[in-house]
Amino acid sequence: MALNNTYDARLVQQETALGAGVQVLLLALIGTAIGMGPAGWLSGLAFAIATWAVLSRALHRSRLRSFGAANRVTLGRATLVGGVTALVADSFQSSPPVSLFVGLTAVALILDGVDGKVARRTGTATPLGARFDMEVDAFLILVLSVYVSMQLGPWVLLIGGMRYVFVAAAKVWPWLTAALPASTARKTVAALQGVLLLLAGADLLPNAANFGVAALALGLLVWSFGRDVLWLYRTSRVAEQAAPRPVRELVAS
Repeated sequence: MALNNTYDARLVQQETALGAGVQVLLLALIGTAIGMGPAGWLSGLAFAIATWAVLSRALHRSRLRSFGAANRVTLGRATLVGGVTALVADSFQSSPPVSLFVGLTAVALILDGVDGKVARRTGTATPLGARFDMEVDAFLILVLSVYVSMQLGPWVLLIGGMRYVFVAAAKVWPWLTAALPASTARKTVAALQGVLLLLAGADLLPNAANFGVAALALGLLVWSFGRDVLWLYRTSRVAEQAAPRPVRELVAS
């Protein structure tokens, strides 16, 4: 039985390695097509290596016997995000085709709605898969905000950085790590971030309109995060008040 577990673990790790290989292949295709510079190559390769390393470690800890169809879709989406990352990094030195940037981003955003459905239909939803999906989403939004910020200003970085600020704040205030109730509004706002940032970065609208689109994305995100933080704070206060007081405090009173 132990031998079977080892074999399955190796198969799962092989899939993550294959994903890294596909990522390098995509970078090679992009590099050949547009003559990508060192910044794009280094960023794309760094993303591929980091994704492979973090995912491999997470899989080892979770001891999944099968990678699963849904995770394969997410890994494919991560590959596209790696390509977008390379294009955005390259845009600091040159001007990659907007059509390629829009195409890769659009497919990555469309696939965002696929992996969850596959997981539910196949009964393979796991905490690791949900976290993997969330991290890929968050990094894509961060990369898109960097790209749009070059046109509209550094304030757009607030959109991509807000989730990471929330995670950092949770290290200081543990009550932020409590589970949130399911919310259609939260999911809708999260899905709109990528769409709105892509629209602002596609250079299809006048600059003023792009500014308004990005501002709308930021406003929706501030509202969503603010609502969740307020709910978490109130819930933590109620839990504190409902908790029994220590014996010493009872005696003193």
